[in-house]
Amino acid sequence: MFITPEVKKSTFKEFGKSEFDTGSTEAQVALFTYRIKHLTEHLKTNRKDLATERSLVRLVGKRRKLLDFLKNKDIERYRDIIKKLNIRK
Repeated sequence: MFITPEVKKSTFKEFGKSEFDTGSTEAQVALFTYRIKHLTEHLKTNRKDLATERSLVRLVGKRRKLLDFLKNKDIERYRDIIKKLNIRK
């Protein structure tokens, strides 16, 4: 996979409570965002890669569900993660 353990740890450390906090909503959204950006760049050069396109759509849906959950649970954390990751909504 293209995500190295160092990248995961730094992402979890920045957006989660610690580098081992893999379950928090913010950490998962940050990791999904990283993967979405990577797949988007891949699809710019490989337009006919339908398997990757399907994976991208699924990832965006998962991220959307997590963001909706966070929005209903704590609106301030939602706004903070949207601003940090520069996700348009």
